Amino acid sequence: MPTLKSQLYQLCLNFIQNRIENIEYSLQQARQASNDDTKSSAGDKYETTREMMQQEMDRNNKLLYEAGQQKIALQQVENVDVAKTIKNGSLVLTPKGNFYISISAGELNVDGQKFFAVSQAAPIGKLFMGAKVGDELSFNGNKYLVQEIL
Repeated sequence: MPTLKSQLYQLCLNFIQNRIENIEYSLQQARQASNDDTKSSAGDKYETTREMMQQEMDRNNKLLYEAGQQKIALQQVENVDVAKTIKNGSLVLTPKGNFYISISAGELNVDGQKFFAVSQAAPIGKLFMGAKVGDELSFNGNKYLVQEIL
């Protein structure tokens, strides 16, 4: 049976792969729309539409690059060993929530339990980095007692 961390990793991987597929689909749609647009008698309208499609493709290319970077970052935490201090790839258990330090993928559910996938660059991720079991950290008016690091 897969470990809890490997299940969370797989959920994050699915999240980022779905994101990449959606961006690639949007890019394909924008390219198609740009290619299908024929020059009409209203030349300015044609040029404006092409420019809008180009901006959409540029935006999607940027999103695709960022998603690819996220996937690379995620792959680097796939088999991170348990440590005494929180690092990228750690699973942090607290009474107020459980956090998988990996990529920002939001709330994940495993066997009815909630986990939050957060990046080490996110404000709460930065706060957790380097903390140890027993440390109490404050974030947005909440106190998080690190109970366990997996």
